Amino acid sequence: MKVLAFSDVHADMKAMRTVADAAKGADLLIGAGDFCHMRQGLRDILSVLDGIAIPMVLVPGNVESADELRRDAPQGAVVLHGQGHEIEGLHLFGLGYAVPPPPFGDWSCNLDEAEAEVLLGSCDAADILISHSPPKGVADRTSTGISVGSDTVRTAIERVQPPLVLCGHVHECWGERGRIGRSEVVNLGPRPCWFEIEAEL
Repeated sequence: MKVLAFSDVHADMKAMRTVADAAKGADLLIGAGDFCHMRQGLRDILSVLDGIAIPMVLVPGNVESADELRRDAPQGAVVLHGQGHEIEGLHLFGLGYAVPPPPFGDWSCNLDEAEAEVLLGSCDAADILISHSPPKGVADRTSTGISVGSDTVRTAIERVQPPLVLCGHVHECWGERGRIGRSEVVNLGPRPCWFEIEAEL
């Protein structure tokens, strides 16, 4: 299965059109959050994905709520926030929002570590874990070198050991990869990122 993944387009129409064009060669499209800008323009940016016939899985970032994403997502897209979903034998689990809460405005959709732990508690197995926030210590450092990832996301990765973890949120780490045990962690960013995944096609 050819999986195309991205995050953090932040209402950039050119970036989203690049993703949509690339999706023509994919079997699955995954978006790891932050599609619009400070809760504005979500439907406009997601409309670029309308008509894409392949399965699509989206996780809310901290610039859109889960309810807003479910309202404005393209028809047929699956929105995950504390839930799992299976596509062609591939098990996916998604957690949105910023964990832990960043020092942004009231527009930011956040979870504290305890809230994230509750939502991740139902994740018993996953081939792909999609978390808008990166795990603590991997692809999570700001320009000042501060690690801002989530302890709870890291603990869930260590417990479940998904082969692939996709995240975003920390712009300085777009494109970075790291490992936690057997899990590869990738901070996606707005450019199309490709993965080959074994699935029951």
